[in-house]
Amino acid sequence: MHRRIVFLGSPNAAVVVLRALHVAGHDIALVVTRPDMRRGRGSTLVPTEVKSWALDQHLEVTDDLRRVADFADGNTLGVVVAYGRIIPVELLSKMPMVNVHFSLLPRWRGAAPVERALLEGDGTTGVCIMNVAEGLDTGDVHASATTDIASSDTTATLTERLAHMGADLLLDVLRTDLGAAVAQSGDVTYAHKVDKSERVIDWSSTAEHVHRRVRALPAVTTVNGKRLRIIECAVTAYEGAPGVLDDRGQVGCAVGSVELLRVQPEGRSSMTFREWANGSHLAFPVTLG
Repeated sequence: MHRRIVFLGSPNAAVVVLRALHVAGHDIALVVTRPDMRRGRGSTLVPTEVKSWALDQHLEVTDDLRRVADFADGNTLGVVVAYGRIIPVELLSKMPMVNVHFSLLPRWRGAAPVERALLEGDGTTGVCIMNVAEGLDTGDVHASATTDIASSDTTATLTERLAHMGADLLLDVLRTDLGAAVAQSGDVTYAHKVDKSERVIDWSSTAEHVHRRVRALPAVTTVNGKRLRIIECAVTAYEGAPGVLDDRGQVGCAVGSVELLRVQPEGRSSMTFREWANGSHLAFPVTLG
């Protein structure tokens, strides 16, 4: 069953769902996304990934959420995927909306469900198709799907997988014209937006916690006062003082250690640890943070 849809989303994960709807033949009447953002040294205005893709498909795009009301004809469905704004209650009273949410509700309601699942060391997560309702991710759920979280998963890889799962699940739900939805049950947890301070690695924590932070966030430390982003690391059996980095990339933690595999020095592109160490002119061992 093909639906007339108003789509609300912004990042690349939302593009995955929007593309699936478009390819499946649903009528995308309007795409709503966040305004263009100024980025880079030249403060160039950059559109969201959703806007770029939608314009390439000659779809109507706006950043004015009020335009949604123009399509509230009783037959149009709103589909929300990582839009980045709260939908006003008065708008929900005019148009039914469903949200493709990247967690198994009611666990990880809120802005950063993928990051929080990784930071907490969850073994599984998933995606839900839920009604958008007043309150933060409180709506009834039409369908859900589960996936294991691998020890190698990052926010990028897990989000990509959940986006494709969500697209498939949404198409299934739309084939039954939404069907029934059930109330959420279980313990509620909140996926609060990640603060910049959470990106800073605490070398006095365990190696497992450091590894989770690197997988979940743009994790950073400092070397001689300069920022160093840790892009990839692995938990190892090496024993060393917390925060002390040797010339093999081993860093001690409170419990265990990690090996730095890929880093990004301040103002430079990402590189292997060995590439960075060879060109850093540092006298190892050095203390991080």
